[in-house]
Amino acid sequence: MSGAAEFWCERAWLPGGVAERVSVGCDDAGVVTSVTPGVDPPPGASRLSGVVFPGFANGHSHAFHRGLRGRTHAGGGTFWTWREAMYRLAGRLDPDTYHRLAGLVYAEMALAGFVVVGEFHYLHHPPGGGRYADPNAMGEALLAAAAHAGIRITLLDTCYLAGGLDVSGYQPLSGPQVRFGDGDVAGWAARCSALTERPGARVGAAVHSVRAVPAEALPGFADATRDRPVHVHLSEQPAENEACQAFHGCSPTELLAGAGLLGPRTTAVHATHLSDKDVELLGAAGVTACFCPTTEADLADGIGPARELADAGCPISLGSDQHAVIDPLAEARALEFGERLRTGQRGRFSPGDLLAAATERGHRSLGWPDGGRIAVGAPCDLVAVRTDTARTAGASAEQLVLAGSAADVHSVVVGGRLVVSGGAHRSFGSVGAELAKVIEELWSA
Repeated sequence: MSGAAEFWCERAWLPGGVAERVSVGCDDAGVVTSVTPGVDPPPGASRLSGVVFPGFANGHSHAFHRGLRGRTHAGGGTFWTWREAMYRLAGRLDPDTYHRLAGLVYAEMALAGFVVVGEFHYLHHPPGGGRYADPNAMGEALLAAAAHAGIRITLLDTCYLAGGLDVSGYQPLSGPQVRFGDGDVAGWAARCSALTERPGARVGAAVHSVRAVPAEALPGFADATRDRPVHVHLSEQPAENEACQAFHGCSPTELLAGAGLLGPRTTAVHATHLSDKDVELLGAAGVTACFCPTTEADLADGIGPARELADAGCPISLGSDQHAVIDPLAEARALEFGERLRTGQRGRFSPGDLLAAATERGHRSLGWPDGGRIAVGAPCDLVAVRTDTARTAGASAEQLVLAGSAADVHSVVVGGRLVVSGGAHRSFGSVGAELAKVIEELWSA
């Protein structure tokens, strides 16, 4: 419980647009009870200068990938060589080191304005494929890390059963991949069922990809996850499409559709290399498409058909994925800029569209349907962005999403509790210094 509170916003982005001098009250459960524009600061209210946005949602995260930032660029390489570095890092984590790293990563997210994260979690077991005394020790480490950082989490516990797919079929898990596997869908479901929801934390599910979960296992996974958010990496690389077509005679989207895995609870992450038929299937099913533009650029994945997906009926959300950048405004801007580069047209998504992708649509895809807006009944999640920095000075409030950055966030409220104040996280010391220490220890181990 956070205690009842009141915040006065110099300007705030409300469902109807930007309003001046807005008072936002919340109850002791951290839920908004009043929103009153055009008023002077009430006595005792916490003042938030600049423009106050609803809390941002990070729709797709692999927390341990943060250890790869700035370490994978020598010699260029490909997605697949980057993946080898990722596997090396995955082999070095245990529940204690993962808790330390993830807590700092989530604190970095809070500093950037993220109030909820969808953690796509497949690093389940010890090296060699044994079991911890608590089979969910790694997942519990992530849940505790988010609580320490003061943000909400949807743990997207991931089913990962195969080491890859080629024209000959599915390959066995090997090397660091054996940490990811539960044997079969029943084993995954049994372990995952022991995870419990708690205040600030929800449990969802994920299929890593059609490369990592054999087609015959997909219907069983669908049956086991009818009441939960379900996420899946989809068509991030052309090689995935080629392997699926060669072995199954269809695209990954068609394979998921045939298994009953497309619907409004489903989020397709990346959705980069899609056919017109794929777009039609995803849109007709109301699948959310989670774009991670800074990661997709960093890994040279390509630029997906975001506008076509939105027009077909797919809500668009955003994530920071491998955390080459942790900045919700950068992701939103990159979504629009990718469209401009792809089509030669400006204004493919309006500033309001971009904000919706960064807030309410991401919340909904993670199982927090009331979040991502400043309105009565919503969580009291507020992100105050300065308008007097070298980046934001002179920008209109309505277009600040296309001008500001995470560096301009000065205060973050999560559930009525001030988590970031004056650009500093209130529960951590120097996040940067501690991140450097933890990451260096992992790579030198």
